Parts: sequence; structure tokens; C-alpha cells
Amino acid sequence: MIELFHLSKNFGNFHAVKDVTLQIPPGEIFGFLGPNGAGKTTTIRMMAGLMKPTSGRILLDGKDILQQPEEAKSILGFIPDRPYLYEKLTGQEFLEFIADLHGLEAGNSQQKRIGELLNFFDLQGWSQELVESYSHGMRQRLVIAAALLHRPKVLIVDEPMVGLDPKGTRLVKGLFRDLSRKGVSIFMSTHTLEVAEEVCQRMGIINEGRVIALGTMQELLEKSKTTDARLESLFLKLTGEEEAGELLG
Repeated sequence: MIELFHLSKNFGNFHAVKDVTLQIPPGEIFGFLGPNGAGKTTTIRMMAGLMKPTSGRILLDGKDILQQPEEAKSILGFIPDRPYLYEKLTGQEFLEFIADLHGLEAGNSQQKRIGELLNFFDLQGWSQELVESYSHGMRQRLVIAAALLHRPKVLIVDEPMVGLDPKGTRLVKGLFRDLSRKGVSIFMSTHTLEVAEEVCQRMGIINEGRVIALGTMQELLEKSKTTDARLESLFLKLTGEEEAGELLG
């Protein structure tokens, strides 16, 4: 469902992403992990069609994001780490605006879908309030609702839990599991290792632009040759940050 082939991105002489190749099948929740500046957000922006790769290909359900942008984006839901919201719209108006962008026919079916999502994310009581009055967590839930309006086959998410309280975090984790069971491929970048360990079937670790480890939790443990079964320890060892922590200790 998601295929990256030899994906690279250079900024002058700086190689932000280096020859990344990944395949994520339908229904998989894939965790994309790495330290700050490792290339996670650059990779995600290329996958969402917001940044052109220096080289390589990106296919979403077989559709090339560069050669067939409209077809690829029609099955894509994107949740950025710093979403832009039109603060002078109400929550209802914002979702109607996004629905129109996706070409969802106005009328009862559109309003039913919007109502379902507002209810699911506990925003119904705020639907007629301006977005500028929303808390950070409410804005995050609204952005996730907007990404799901058109029932995407692929969901690309950059730090989905930022700003969410424990109830919101549990809601989103349950949502991702449900979407996975329905065949949606979810590509999730996160610094919250506990969330990745809990919901992701497979993970890739990127460091200095390269994917240095790929597999299930058990496969990553075997690769790292560590006796500590926690993802945090595994992550620090594979990215070389464990030694830095010891030197500072």
C-alpha cells in the first residue's frame, strides 16, 4: 500500500534522507522512529507530496505521488506535526471546507459524516465555536477528524499524540487499531516510544537520513543484541545515544 524506493532528499550538500526503501502493506501500523534531525519529517513531507524528492519514488496504493498527485492524494489522509487551522472558522465550517476540498458531495451524507467524526472526537459541543477558542488537544482531534473525512486508505501521521490528554491518547490509539483492522495502512512518526511499542506491528529506525533498523519488536531486539526488552533501550543503543548518556552520567 505504501512503497518508498531509494528515496533521497538533499539540501545543497546536506543529505537529509539517504536511499530509503520501505514497503508497508495494507492494514499495517508502521512506526517511524529516530532522534531529532534524523530525517523523519522530511520523509513524511515527501510522502505527503509537500516536498519533492531529490531522487526515488513514492507509491501510495500503486499511485506515484509525483506522477499522479491527485489520484495518490485522494486516498491519503495526512496529519502533520504542526497543522495549520483557519481560526476564524468554526469546527463545523472547517470540516465542511475540508470535505469540499476532497470533493465530498454537499448534503446529508457529508453532514452525517462530519457529525459522526465530531461525536467520535468529543467535539460536537464545540462545533459552532471558532477554532481560535479550541485548546491544543481539541485542535489536534479536529485535524485528525479532517484527515479521516474521505475515508483514506493510507494515513500518514507526524507526532499524533502531541497535546492530547490521556483520554485523547487512548481514543486515538484505539482508532488506529480499528483502522488497521479495516485495511488502512498507517505510517506514524513519533517520539513517544511507549505508543510505538504498544500499537505498531513493525518499526523502522532512521538515523542521519538512513534507515538503520527495520522489523518487528522481536526482530529489532535480535538485531541490537540487547537483553533489555524495552524499546527505549533498544532505540538508544541502535542510534548510538546510549554511549552519550553514559558519558554524561
